[in-house]
Amino acid sequence: QVQLVESGGGLVQAGGSLRLSCAASGRTFSSYAMGWFRQAPGKEREFVAAIPGSGWSDGSVYYTDSVKGRFTISRDNAKNTVYLQMNSLKPEDTAVYYCAVDGRLSDLVRSLADYWGKGTLVTVSS
Repeated sequence: QVQLVESGGGLVQAGGSLRLSCAASGRTFSSYAMGWFRQAPGKEREFVAAIPGSGWSDGSVYYTDSVKGRFTISRDNAKNTVYLQMNSLKPEDTAVYYCAVDGRLSDLVRSLADYWGKGTLVTVSS
């Protein structure tokens, strides 16, 4: 059974940093695209970042415009884990952050991923 478990959320002041982790289990995901989404209160879930699987990657990673230059996505295939380093956090980054995994990057970025975590809450105070 596939499980994605996020961790690393919490309360941080504006300008601070957090590092989210998502540990995947149940199968090997090295060839799968992995990514992060977020959902703020009263808003729809939105794409944040994605990283292709091995064999598909040319080194490119993908970000929504609002986090470019502040967030960094990375993965450790040996640990079946994807990370999101979040720097220079802003109050508008407050949301529940979800990890997602899919065999197709194109499906993942369109919020059509096969596998989802339950989320971790990030709260940025002003």
